[in-house]
Amino acid sequence: MNHKQLSKEKESGALSFLYHTLPGRLLLKPLASRAISRVVGAFMDSPLSRPLIPGFARRNGIRLSDYVAEDYRCFNDFFCRRIRPELRPICRDPEALIAPCDGLLSAYRIREDTVLPVKQSRYTLPDLLGGDPLAARYQNGLCLVFRLCVDHYHRYCYLDDGTKGKNTFLRGVLHTVRPIALAEVPVFTRNCREYTALETAHFGTVTQVEVGAMLVGRIQNDHGAGPIRRGAEKGMFLYGGSTIIVLLEAERARLCGPLAELLDTGVETPVRMGGEIGRALGPASAPNA
Repeated sequence: MNHKQLSKEKESGALSFLYHTLPGRLLLKPLASRAISRVVGAFMDSPLSRPLIPGFARRNGIRLSDYVAEDYRCFNDFFCRRIRPELRPICRDPEALIAPCDGLLSAYRIREDTVLPVKQSRYTLPDLLGGDPLAARYQNGLCLVFRLCVDHYHRYCYLDDGTKGKNTFLRGVLHTVRPIALAEVPVFTRNCREYTALETAHFGTVTQVEVGAMLVGRIQNDHGAGPIRRGAEKGMFLYGGSTIIVLLEAERARLCGPLAELLDTGVETPVRMGGEIGRALGPASAPNA
């Protein structure tokens, strides 16, 4: 068993303790709090965290040669490292729906107001968007869930040209986004998250939601309202696993190949930022000004 497999096995055991035992649930409440996340975040921002970098890279099989060389001041500088651009080419076909990030993608049809049909948890559009009337646009549309693990690239991009609205932050707690937690707690509607409506050239009004996770104290979006370009960096997550949810209106896009076959199954497929995952439906239209 290699370092990466051993690390994941230990992590799974710890999460099983937290979510499936009474002592673990008692410990879970403070661990999922924003206060603990702030403390951990402050440490990860300090030079004292630098010694964690070599071991983390080794355990998670991270090839430093894939990234722009930097002298990392702290662990979070390393965690948000920039990948070499040639390793994440952006598909420039305007009709292509691209992945906004690296991650494990699962996709669902939005039926009535249910976003994700997860056992023991109910995720609704109004809950996900904090009651915003914008939720009504996505009836019968698609919900794309990109789950980022700690070894994934943690910067993300815009999926099309257009304009974006303001960033709306919703306060919450910070559960892990691993499947073990999703089965027990409505994580995506309880965790801290930030969402943005994007008026796109080829996919209508797309809403992108960045969801924080356990020990992820910050979702850092780079821009306010204004014009956007396909493939331009939108923001990044600091330390920990996390999730991006993309909501697409009905009849705006279809998924490609195997992804279409896995719709509504909950099966996750590895994807890379900038890669094609679907195609636009209907004629292209200019984004709203």
